Amino acid sequence: MVGALQIGILAACLVVFVPMGMAGWHLSRNRLLFFSCALFITLAVSVHLTPYFPSVSDIVSSLSFAVESRDFCASFLNEIDWELGNEDAHDGPLEVPHNSSNNSSSWSPSWGWSRSKSVARCGFLKLGRLDAMELLNGSWIVVAGDSEARLFVLSLLMVMLESTSEIEGDLFKRHSDYHLVIEDHGVKVDFVWAPYVSNLTNVLKEFEISHQYPDVLVMGSGLWHMLHYTNSSDYGLSLELFRRLLDSLLPLTPEVGSDGPISGSVSVKSPHMFWLGMPTLINSMLNTQEKREKMTDRVCEDYNKEVGQSRLLKQSGGPLMLLDVGSVTHNCGPGCTTDGMHYNTAIYEAAAQIMLNALIIQSQQSI
Repeated sequence: MVGALQIGILAACLVVFVPMGMAGWHLSRNRLLFFSCALFITLAVSVHLTPYFPSVSDIVSSLSFAVESRDFCASFLNEIDWELGNEDAHDGPLEVPHNSSNNSSSWSPSWGWSRSKSVARCGFLKLGRLDAMELLNGSWIVVAGDSEARLFVLSLLMVMLESTSEIEGDLFKRHSDYHLVIEDHGVKVDFVWAPYVSNLTNVLKEFEISHQYPDVLVMGSGLWHMLHYTNSSDYGLSLELFRRLLDSLLPLTPEVGSDGPISGSVSVKSPHMFWLGMPTLINSMLNTQEKREKMTDRVCEDYNKEVGQSRLLKQSGGPLMLLDVGSVTHNCGPGCTTDGMHYNTAIYEAAAQIMLNALIIQSQQSI
């Protein structure tokens, strides 16, 4: 490439200066004609040299891509491929290895984003601890939901901390909330036990009353309602009430008093908000007869339809970006779960990294 560039420059010099010298000798008495000829020759040479500088077109292309990249790349965040051992990447369910006991401690699949050209162009990253803390520095993160959300918190903290062994006992206290402050970076992490959508609605009401909103809010619910009520229409009604309250809070604006905005009342900046989707349930692996009878494939499909019709998610015009645990778990398959509902740590690690990359896109930061 360098040789071709040098040859091109040499040819350009010959084409420009030799004719210009000859023209200058003959046209020295007519400066207007001389400079007209020189301009014509320069433009002609520039056209011929353009193929030797593809970076020019690349820059134009990259600038155009940057304008549309936020929505473009966000649409590919949930496209995850799985690998098992040294096998090629899979976009379908993995098979359980013959020498595996189907225990997450005995084997763990590796994951990565799809290898398609569109996804590769976005340059998604698996963030390490330092990069994650730089991204989340000074943030208040709230995750509200059921046991799936609790597992998500664990995986997020695994990215943020050197070790989680000392906190796992408190984090996994049955049906309890959890609070952690990472003082070195001013990061607060709260898990709120909220197994029903009505619990999520109460979480929003508490934010409204206190006039304090997190920087990152992750919410998800459905499994408990599916098991204990098994009524997708009722679930849809609770989602509608939840969405109405969410809509009434957004966009967040300062509370206004007689003398203007009340200091510290509400952050003008709305939180980054996510919906943690329900996992793919493997009915035959569910650990109780009640679960196998009530949490069928058809019921799961109906519940997911209600979420799609609720207009909560960005793809349907709502404010919440989907962390699509359903598709991620489906692609990983039965080999990634021991009870048909709770999955290998790698699943929630992928969901946490999807969220972190979404924050990079939304905040237009670079790591």
